[in-house]
Amino acid sequence: MNKTELIEKLAKKTGLTKKDSAAAVDAIFSTASREGIIATELDAGRRVQITGFGTFQTRKRKKRMGRNPQTGEAITIPATKFPAFTAGKALKSRVAK
Repeated sequence: MNKTELIEKLAKKTGLTKKDSAAAVDAIFSTASREGIIATELDAGRRVQITGFGTFQTRKRKKRMGRNPQTGEAITIPATKFPAFTAGKALKSRVAK
């Protein structure tokens, strides 16, 4: 399912117009600055927990050594922050059926 299909299903399920459904999806999932709730919270270092569904959070990866695959030269890969999702118990059990 892509974003357009999600918007269409949301519109059918809730009776909202496609325009209102698109606004709701964007309000939650957009990655543009100051638009998406989840991205804004993760950017601020907070986690988003939706009971039964799962948790979105930011994790840190330490700097480490790697190799340039073309030259074989050792390089330092810098530390980074990255988004992570952990599925909740209810979601895991539903998918496992």
